[in-house]
Amino acid sequence: MVARQVLRNALIVDGSGTAAFPGALSIIGGRIESIGTVPSNAGDIDFDCGGRILMPGFIDVHSHADGLLFREDVQLALLRQGLTTVIGGQDGVSYAPGDGQYASEYFAAVNGEHPSYRGRTVAELLASYDHATRLNFAYTVPAGTVRFEVMGWESCPADAEQLRQMQELIAGGLADGAVGLSSGLDYVPGMFSGTQELTALCAPVALAQSIYVTHMRGGYEANSAKGLGEIAEICRRTGVRAHVSHFHADPDLVIRLMAQLSSQAVDVTFDAYPYVRGCTLLGMPLLPPWLAAKSVDEIIQDLANSDTRDTLRTSWFPEVEMNASLGPEWPSMITLSHIAAPDYNWAHGMTIAEASDRSGRDAIDFSLDVLLASRLEVNAVMAVRHHRSAEELGRILAHGAHMGGSDGIFVGAHPHPRAYGTFGRYLSEYVQNLGTYTWPSVAIHLSARAADRFQLGDRGRLIEGYMADLVLVRAEMVTDNSSYEFPLELTTGIDDVFVSGVQVLADGALTAHLPGLGLRRAQASTG
Repeated sequence: MVARQVLRNALIVDGSGTAAFPGALSIIGGRIESIGTVPSNAGDIDFDCGGRILMPGFIDVHSHADGLLFREDVQLALLRQGLTTVIGGQDGVSYAPGDGQYASEYFAAVNGEHPSYRGRTVAELLASYDHATRLNFAYTVPAGTVRFEVMGWESCPADAEQLRQMQELIAGGLADGAVGLSSGLDYVPGMFSGTQELTALCAPVALAQSIYVTHMRGGYEANSAKGLGEIAEICRRTGVRAHVSHFHADPDLVIRLMAQLSSQAVDVTFDAYPYVRGCTLLGMPLLPPWLAAKSVDEIIQDLANSDTRDTLRTSWFPEVEMNASLGPEWPSMITLSHIAAPDYNWAHGMTIAEASDRSGRDAIDFSLDVLLASRLEVNAVMAVRHHRSAEELGRILAHGAHMGGSDGIFVGAHPHPRAYGTFGRYLSEYVQNLGTYTWPSVAIHLSARAADRFQLGDRGRLIEGYMADLVLVRAEMVTDNSSYEFPLELTTGIDDVFVSGVQVLADGALTAHLPGLGLRRAQASTG
């Protein structure tokens, strides 16, 4: 007979939005048996919560832990933030469908290498996570990967047969259990997909009553209206629901644009992380579209060509200096997070200005040399010219369509702190310090809303019969310690986490259990 676990002496925040209440919670067979007053039975395994807040495990709706979720240090960083589920396949690039080679090459600096997937289908990819990690992993079918599988590096519009093949791959991925379709319209090959193509790709998503998740076109901020306009058009044409990835812009603009969509009955939600700086592939801001659109091998050949480099210096980098997000100070605004070439390990954590000065080269030559030596496998933290305060960010994070997403990238010696600190920062800065959230409302933003939106089934709330994904939070101690200077510091104040009723974090350390699953859409309790 399966023993019953009882978590006693807790302050329960159940994800419904109702006020916290003292009580206990019992678990049998990985599911919540009862909540509130739980009488003692012979054979119970009691766990004293010590008055801590007991909440549904958090769900990161925009994660790049795809290939690194099997690493124990990554699992520890996520669990110490209270996360029990991450959603990958983001920005239109990941391993399946297909053999994963495109993602492994183009997005290696973002998603890392998957240690075991050698398949072809989303079903095979999801199966690789079953009981191989301590957290759950859900997946969006990446539209860029789908396009590459059908069209390779072609930049032309898809023809009717190519669209049919892409729709077939997307429908198959959704049938395999993917929770939606993702696009990355500033990445290759997503940048080649026009509105007509995206509309066609969203047809099977709408038919499956799933969701379209997008890194929208145009770089956000001042261009957000254009990007959202395209999303609205796709939604109106197909009836698909949409979700905007890492939506960062002026708070007044975000609120106004979201209100416009709501008034037009366009169903859109978004995620946003509680930091000002971004993180991306170094090639995105520093290589022109005509070059970035080529295959990696072709780009490497061009970067080794002196004539191409002269052209970049005279014709492209002046445009980089005119970029509204970077400007002429760009070398001092880009911090190197990951460089795949070992000869440049010394440059991790340095700005391009600092590293180029140390190397004796100017910023342009140094940057192109790093990209060449690394076969483009370089990511970087991007500073901003106009700082946004925590209070301003809080206005975005408090929006009723917001849910928690880190955009966390674990590849690199000096990553953006959002990988290690986002969910701890939601709690420490925006619950404890600023009062942007209450404990009941933060459970909605970080758990319940995501489970509903991404059709994760019986997770995201503390309800009898639901899967017991649970986190215990010591409210007065929870602190995000990760910073731009020291990005690898773990969150404190979260020491005990359960996934499917199995304790995976105990007293702040990993246990030996691996209950994590590749979650299948609307079937999240099976496995």
